[in-house]
Amino acid sequence: MATHQPEPDLNGRRILICRPEPEASRLASRFRSAGADVRILPLIDREPLPETPERRTLILSLDEFSHVIAVSPFAARRLLEEVDTWWPQIPMGIRWYGVGAGTAAVLAEHGLSPRRPPAGWTSEALLALPSLQKLQGERVLLARGETGRELIRETLESRGARVTLLPLYRRFRPDHPPEQIRATLDTFAPEAIIALSGETLNNLIALCANSGHNLYDRLLIVPADRVAEQARAAGFRNPCIPGSLADNDIVATVAAQLAGRNGGSGKAK
Repeated sequence: MATHQPEPDLNGRRILICRPEPEASRLASRFRSAGADVRILPLIDREPLPETPERRTLILSLDEFSHVIAVSPFAARRLLEEVDTWWPQIPMGIRWYGVGAGTAAVLAEHGLSPRRPPAGWTSEALLALPSLQKLQGERVLLARGETGRELIRETLESRGARVTLLPLYRRFRPDHPPEQIRATLDTFAPEAIIALSGETLNNLIALCANSGHNLYDRLLIVPADRVAEQARAAGFRNPCIPGSLADNDIVATVAAQLAGRNGGSGKAK
């Protein structure tokens, strides 16, 4: 018999979300429904790259690829928008992949049947899938940002694949006015900070250094072991990885950790 999980109780707890929009507002709504006081200070933003003839040609040759991988929900949405523009019907016979459940869900909403890691949401977890082990001569399209980790490309190429990068957007650090930073970090004084990428964490570290704020003793929610180690090396004492990157799991992990329990994935150190 399934055990009913109690609703997270974050009444009056102060949560800072550093995600880009629209994900930040969606997560904030879930935190507020649990009683939390929430502020949003995006430390990373994204903008679509302008279309180029080369990218149009790549999309038009979609049927030449055996595997198409989207590295994030945003990458998946941007890719599907472009595919819809040039293909009245998505070509058959392609294996689609999402790095994690959220990315796979975007592809599935489009009528696709994407593959994703059975557990985890990292590049490493994706690369463990059986269908990505032996790729001699097979073409792989990798939809991503203008820059990013090279692990997927390098690993698949080492397995014999011919990988083509499809940059669809660029990431950048928003320029927040000093008064907004003071109001958020001084007056609000968050108890927990949500930073769900290594780049977001880097921007948080830079923000602390440039503004003279010390947030290193706060609960810090990060997406993976790699980023948790990065946070510890920078001086953060309480990084924690949630059970998944779904909004409900992030909220439940924060509630458990702030209540002094070993919540989430149990990886808080």
